[in-house]
Amino acid sequence: MIRTFPFPADLAVGGVGMQIGPMGTDHRWHVDAPLHRVHRIDFHVVMLFIDGPVRHMIDFAEYEATAGDLLWIRPGQVHRFSRESEYRGTVLTMQPGFLPRATVEAAGLYRYDLPPLLHPDPAQLAALHAAFDQLRREYEDTETLPLSLHTAVLRHSLTACLLRLAHLAASSAETSRQHADSTFTRFRDAVERGFPTNHSVSAYADALGYSRRTLVRAVRAATGETPKGFIDKRVVLEAKRLLAHTDLPIGRVGVAVGFPDAANFTKFFHLHTGQTPVAFRAELR
Repeated sequence: MIRTFPFPADLAVGGVGMQIGPMGTDHRWHVDAPLHRVHRIDFHVVMLFIDGPVRHMIDFAEYEATAGDLLWIRPGQVHRFSRESEYRGTVLTMQPGFLPRATVEAAGLYRYDLPPLLHPDPAQLAALHAAFDQLRREYEDTETLPLSLHTAVLRHSLTACLLRLAHLAASSAETSRQHADSTFTRFRDAVERGFPTNHSVSAYADALGYSRRTLVRAVRAATGETPKGFIDKRVVLEAKRLLAHTDLPIGRVGVAVGFPDAANFTKFFHLHTGQTPVAFRAELR
């Protein structure tokens, strides 16, 4: 069973519901926390990197962060640290319930649809570094104010940080969506030109200059299908058109959609329609 670790309140300065400080390989959520094995946490973690690359698994997807990137891990998400990566930068953790509900909703703290890996531009990064530095100073200063005021100031400073992060996450999601739309459009057009002879996802990815993973994400976001499913659907549609509107022999129809062997075409068509090409044509006539 994947273990879940609680917020380490005993390690927080003054016992408040947050922590902020430098990242280190010796950091522990709990004495028994297996950082290099899959585990789950019930609090927020934001890592702002000053070096990289760092590979980190979140919900079974691998992310690679470098200097200036952030990773935002939300409560309940499964993740794992990389033994091969050196984690350098600032880490912010926050216990659910530390901020009021209005702030939680405004900052989208539980928007699991938003990307965990964020790439701020230079201006955004400078503002985030300043906000993190201010928050860290307030967190470590336990002498200037009584605990109640100290906690209130921390909440306000943390809110400012999280609102900046929320804006960045939402903007990243929109940019990703637009990129996915563009990627899918290019893929769709390439399939329209090439499906009679090319049924290979890797070949389309190489021709378009995308990784297979990028293509899978873009096509799934646009259609809910895999690239292979999209290609196959287009091939089936063309085969149906030829079977319905021409008198071409079955073997010639197969050749026209990329199957030189009639038996392979029949098997493919039956797999995707539940009918043989002959039965499909007979039903229409």
